[in-house]
Amino acid sequence: MRWVFDNAIQRIRRTAREPGLPALTRALLGGSPGQGGEWIAEENELSGLIGSARRHNSAPDQSDGSMNKSDSRDRRAYTLNEAARYLKVAPASLRSWLVRRGYPKASGEGRFHPLIHPPIKQPPTLSFWNLIEAHVLRAMRTEHGVPMDALRKALTYAQKSLNIERLLLNKALCTEGGRVLLDRYGQLIDLSASGQIALRRVFEEHLKRVEWDDRKFPVRLYPFPSNDAIGPNRPIAIDPHIAFGRPIVARKGISTCSIADRVDAGESPNEVASDYDLSVTEIEEAILYERAA
Repeated sequence: MRWVFDNAIQRIRRTAREPGLPALTRALLGGSPGQGGEWIAEENELSGLIGSARRHNSAPDQSDGSMNKSDSRDRRAYTLNEAARYLKVAPASLRSWLVRRGYPKASGEGRFHPLIHPPIKQPPTLSFWNLIEAHVLRAMRTEHGVPMDALRKALTYAQKSLNIERLLLNKALCTEGGRVLLDRYGQLIDLSASGQIALRRVFEEHLKRVEWDDRKFPVRLYPFPSNDAIGPNRPIAIDPHIAFGRPIVARKGISTCSIADRVDAGESPNEVASDYDLSVTEIEEAILYERAA
């Protein structure tokens, strides 16, 4: 079996810059991996090479840092329920960020515009970049309950002031963009001094979990393992070019779902850790992430 993957890896190396790579990788990834450690190791190496090649082929080609509308990171990838589970956000909350909603007014019915614009609106289907936008909104809505209307107004104000399209994706959030956005929040909702400090702290913790490319666009997300987890530990990752954008153990690229399924089938964490060359702690983190409400 090893020679099959050796041959595949060599082909990936030779064709990493060819436009036809996506079709080739789909063919190479057909079938089901076995349980042996040797196959797992080769599968990880192949996955890493594919991810690297795809990043090259899908990277924005605008030298001025503007957004490439055809970037693979902005294509449909997650159902609403999948995205909510990965981000540890209530599906109803996520839906409210994605769809237009009506509200009563004296002259009839008004409409709230969505905060996030998915590539597929019905049913809502999110891209990887939408996942990042929702992760940033999670810092403000889930943790502090900032009113939706204030959130929309502050975001619109910041984007116009800074002339930045889709600010929730931009690395400027870590500097001037984040300051303008949060300052406007404080004005709109009359946030206390202590409330501002708390909001900034949670906001910064969320941004630390986003990895950016040299054009300042997101390439990887390290989601929180549970609803109430805040801290520097980042064992789980979501990378649009590895495991079809599903959550993985960051160090090895192993699917967290596969790990949880094997433990549920009766294997011990020690056995699974040994097969995947992971620590027992990493196995437990993957299970915690998969099973957290």
